[in-house]
Amino acid sequence: MSEQAVGATENSVAHLPDISFGSLGLAPSLMRGIEDLGFEKCSPIQAQILPHTLEGHDAIGKAQTGTGKTAAFLITLFNDLLNNPIEGERYLAEPRAVILAPTRELVMQIADDARQLGKYTGLSTVTLIGGADYAKQLVNVNDRVTDIVVATPGRLIDFIQRGDMYLDRVESLVLDEADRMLDMGFIPQVKRIVRSTPRKEDRQTLLFSATFSQDIMNLAQQWTFDPITVEIEPERVATENVDQRVYLLESRDRLNVLKRILATPEATSVIVFANRRDVVRKVHERLQKQGLDCGILSGEIAQVKRTKTLERFKSGKLRVLIATDVAGRGIHVDGVSHVVNYDLPEDPEDYVHRIGRTGRAGEKGVSISFASEDDAFLLPEIEALLGESLKCTQVPEEILAD
Repeated sequence: MSEQAVGATENSVAHLPDISFGSLGLAPSLMRGIEDLGFEKCSPIQAQILPHTLEGHDAIGKAQTGTGKTAAFLITLFNDLLNNPIEGERYLAEPRAVILAPTRELVMQIADDARQLGKYTGLSTVTLIGGADYAKQLVNVNDRVTDIVVATPGRLIDFIQRGDMYLDRVESLVLDEADRMLDMGFIPQVKRIVRSTPRKEDRQTLLFSATFSQDIMNLAQQWTFDPITVEIEPERVATENVDQRVYLLESRDRLNVLKRILATPEATSVIVFANRRDVVRKVHERLQKQGLDCGILSGEIAQVKRTKTLERFKSGKLRVLIATDVAGRGIHVDGVSHVVNYDLPEDPEDYVHRIGRTGRAGEKGVSISFASEDDAFLLPEIEALLGESLKCTQVPEEILAD
C-alpha cells in the first residue's frame, strides 16, 4: 500500500494554516448548510484531509470524536454526489454512499449531522439500525431513491441478505470508528459489506479510527486504494477545557458520593459512565429510588427507549444520564457540565473519550473519576496516554457536608 502521510503530530497541528470552507470550492447548496451551522474555518483534521478527499483520494484518519471528522467525511460525500449527478434512471435501494458505524447512537448522530449539513442539497439520507422496526426502515428505503445510507453492520447485512438493498452502485464508503468495530467483533460483517461494494479502485474509501493498531492498518490496506494518512492527536486539546479530578474512596462509598455530586448546583448536566451494564442498571435503579430523574443508556435497553432518553437529555429535560462506553459513543451534546467515571475504564482511550463529552465547543467542563481499591491500578496507563499526572485527592469536605 502506497500511503501518502499528510498527518500532523499534536505539536505541528498548531502550525497548520487556517483554511476556510469558502476556499474549498464546495457546491453552493452544501456551502449554504455549512454557513447555517456557523462553520467558517476548518478544524485541523478537516484542513488536512479535505483538500485530498475532495479530489477523490482515499484516506485513513486517526482521530477521535470531537475533532470534526464527521463533518470532514460528510462534506466529502455531499460534494462528490452533487458534482457527479447520475444521468438517467435511478433505482430504489441502491445507495451511492454508505457510512458504517459501530453503535446505533453514533449512526443516528451522523445521520442528524448529515441532515443539517445537507438540508439544501436535495440528497436523501437513510438510517439502518438494529433494535428498531425493520418494516419501517424498509419503507424509508423504498420511499425515494437513496443517496446515503448510515448503518450499523448487522442491520445492513440484514437488508443485503433479504434482497432489500444492493451496494453494487456504491461510489463512496466510510468506515467510522474502525477500532471500535474491531473490538465489538463486527469485522466479519464489515468484510461482507465491503465485498458487496465495487472494488476498491472503483470507489472512494475513508476509514477513521482512534488508534492505528496493526490490525487496523491491515484492514486499511485491504479496503483502501493508495490512501493519504492523516493523524490528529486530540488528547491534550480535548482536555484543555476539562478540569480533571480523581477522588480516592472505597468502592462502597461511590454511590453516596455520586448522589452528593449530583446535588451540587454546578452539576447542571451530567453523564455518569460505568464499565458494565449491570453496574449502570444498579446505579440507575438506586438513583431513581432516591427520587432523582435520570436516564439509562446501555446495550440491553430497547432502541426506541434509548432514542427518547437521549433526546430528553439533549433538550435539557433530563439532567443525569447513566451510560456504558458503547452506548455513550454517540453522545454529542454541548453543555454537559460534568462527566463522572463511576469506575475507571479498563481501556485508557475510553477515559479520553468519556471526558471529551464535557468541555465541548469552547466551554469549561469537569470530569470526576472515582478510584477505589479495585481499579486504582488503571491510573498509570491513563496518565501515560494523557502525558500528564492526574492529581488524586480525598473527596472534598464541601461535597460530603450536608
